[in-house]
Amino acid sequence: MSRVAFKIFNINIYWYSICILIGVILAYILITKESKKHNIDKDIISDLIFYTLIVGILGARIYYVIFNLDYYMQNPIDIIKIYNGGLAIHGGIIFGVLFVYFFTKKKKLNFVKILDICAPAVILAQAIGRWGNFFNKEAHGSIVLIEKLKSMHIPKFIIDGMYIDGNYYYPTFYFESIWCIIGFIILMFIRKNKNVKIGVQIGFYLIWYSIGRFFIEALRTDSLMLFNLKMAQIVSIIGVIIGIILIILSKNKEKYNN
Repeated sequence: MSRVAFKIFNINIYWYSICILIGVILAYILITKESKKHNIDKDIISDLIFYTLIVGILGARIYYVIFNLDYYMQNPIDIIKIYNGGLAIHGGIIFGVLFVYFFTKKKKLNFVKILDICAPAVILAQAIGRWGNFFNKEAHGSIVLIEKLKSMHIPKFIIDGMYIDGNYYYPTFYFESIWCIIGFIILMFIRKNKNVKIGVQIGFYLIWYSIGRFFIEALRTDSLMLFNLKMAQIVSIIGVIIGIILIILSKNKEKYNN
């Protein structure tokens, strides 16, 4: 299975990039459609998506590089090779949210409501983007017997793709993608509730994604580490706490569908 999807004028177009692009396009459609319902100016929301995407990708790369600093100090040119993978979702979320905060303050928009609008789109984009890891043969779990994978009813083409250098590995990218898709469906049901309060959607997103990521990360062998702790698990715990706080505080907020 090749990492390269096709070539344009002898330039490689990678599946990793395509997966991210598809996720971004779907996220853009969902966010603009939902923001229209709340009478948010289309140009403002387009600017928000565009600049948040740039900041998020830069943040995801910076975060990843920081936790692999020894390697990139010796191979600085590899910092720009994002087609090889190395975009840390948590870095993208942190930098993206910080940018959204300052952007909404400048445009006098409700920061938490904008995060609510974006939450389902972001988790769907994450679900799709994870497939880029499949084509790059990265972000997988530990070695496992093929019988175990078959017993988990994982599609054959994924099992075959997880055969790397003579061993089979847990397809943690697949587990996370499925978890995110389920979260997306739940969020869309939450959104349809006319009584849902501002802050519930982003709160649920943080709780749902963080719980899944915490346990899935335990299977991974390429985790970003802080001393002897897996950074993704630390951030996941913080995410759950913030999500719970947001949902508690939402009781005193106005309705999202107002």
